[in-house]
Amino acid sequence: MDEIKYPVLTEKTIRLLEKNQYTFDVNPKSTKTQIKKWIESFFNVKVKAINSHIPPEKKKRIGPIIGHSIRYKRMIITLQSGYSIPLFSNK
Repeated sequence: MDEIKYPVLTEKTIRLLEKNQYTFDVNPKSTKTQIKKWIESFFNVKVKAINSHIPPEKKKRIGPIIGHSIRYKRMIITLQSGYSIPLFSNK
């Protein structure tokens, strides 16, 4: 299932980890309820809230052709206290 593409790790999202909020880039056609069900079943956690937004397109130039970057939706998922998502595997 390719609902979730990958976790986003930036300075802001690392600060959000302290508030038990995780950020993921997801398929633009996915809904909040689909992502909530998928996160709860895959990671075995309880989701408190989900915020989503679609970042603006960025222009890309390849020679004389101007295109746009691939569209995606970004979801910020807040978990209930006591739950966490392991972003890195401990090997």
